[in-house]
Amino acid sequence: MSFTPPANRPIRATVSADDDGIRLDRWVKRHHAGLPHALLSRWARSGDVLIDGKRANVSDRIAAGQKITMPSPPTPVEPRAEGARGKLSDEDARFARDMVIHRDGAAIVINKPPGLATQGGTGTLVHVDGLLDALAYDLTLRPKLVHRLDKDTSGALLLARSAKSAAYFAKSFSSRTARKTYWAIVMGVPDIAQGEIDLPINKQPGSGGEKMHVDLENGLPARTRYRIIERAGNSAAWVELTPFSGRTHQLRVHMAAIGHPIVGDGKYGGKDAFLTGTISRKMHLHARRIRIDHPDGHTLDVTADLPAHFAESLNDIGFDLLLGDMRVDDDDGPAKPSRVEEKAAAKAHSKQVRKLRRGERRGRADAKTETADRPARKLPAKAKGKKPPAKTGDAPRAASKPRAAAAPPRAAPKPRAPARTGPPKTAGNARPKRRG
Repeated sequence: MSFTPPANRPIRATVSADDDGIRLDRWVKRHHAGLPHALLSRWARSGDVLIDGKRANVSDRIAAGQKITMPSPPTPVEPRAEGARGKLSDEDARFARDMVIHRDGAAIVINKPPGLATQGGTGTLVHVDGLLDALAYDLTLRPKLVHRLDKDTSGALLLARSAKSAAYFAKSFSSRTARKTYWAIVMGVPDIAQGEIDLPINKQPGSGGEKMHVDLENGLPARTRYRIIERAGNSAAWVELTPFSGRTHQLRVHMAAIGHPIVGDGKYGGKDAFLTGTISRKMHLHARRIRIDHPDGHTLDVTADLPAHFAESLNDIGFDLLLGDMRVDDDDGPAKPSRVEEKAAAKAHSKQVRKLRRGERRGRADAKTETADRPARKLPAKAKGKKPPAKTGDAPRAASKPRAAAAPPRAAPKPRAPARTGPPKTAGNARPKRRG
């Protein structure tokens, strides 16, 4: 939607609840499509863009109820042509609505079929992002993508119905509180029935970013928990996968790295990623369930049914579909800290222990110093020389001896005057005593 105010009249608007928390330039792009970003930046630098009467920057976050004031464009802004993304046909709109498996005031969850891309790209004309206009329902704004699924991966995909709920869900994904559970059929059977794969992932050189690989030196941290649901001899296994990070192709790279690529994933498993017989050659990876905190305060928990080829493969191999959702520990709990986080926590703990020990040693040293500097207590005069009465059961106390250090050192004896050599005193030469 675009709005052009009358000439020479500034734009004044109040931020709605749906725009709470977004950047100012995003608000302008949303409500005044066609206004050049360079012009908005020039207005902001000159102080002509105000939020609640205060100078604003294009990157400032706005809040619901705030007043935005800025000049009107010098020339009329051409509104974006309606249907610039292409008007959806009735068949496309019906296809989009048929994917919806949950809808409320803040969120929509669709069950994306395999082969449908989440977003467009080179040569990709049909994708989920291009179908979102059909999912606006009673709202004026189209829903927003919160996360992505690979083109060949099916299952639960979450959409936010407003900018506020999109920010809320995005925070849940970034803080790792959201839980996504995947089902996959893999080649062979892992030796450990339940475990965790902790291998960093990076883009594979020379692939143009289209392929990932395990990179122990420069890769980004990636962790995946897996559990074997059922096995078919030694040829294949049905596994449950829970990613604790959101790297591109993470589940596919991790399972291939431990020698059990996902069935149908020729990109990472090569020709060894296909089962013979009636098993489909499509990739067998499905986002079965998504659990995430809802802005209204409850937990959004949605399960997506399997696509036809995956369900048929389970049946052909002989797996029991009821075993997939039979879990005693339904709550996976918080994600286990990585090795780097564990080392940091151990280092902080050791530092705290050393600090406490230094405090204890310092306290003992101060106590000894205080005892040494404290003057000896003097007994009352009448108690001197008397022993305190012995208590029953106490050992007799030895008589206290005066400390040598307590007595002042004796002064050296003064030298005696030399003997007088003159005549002896007589009555005649004796001096008379002074009287008076």
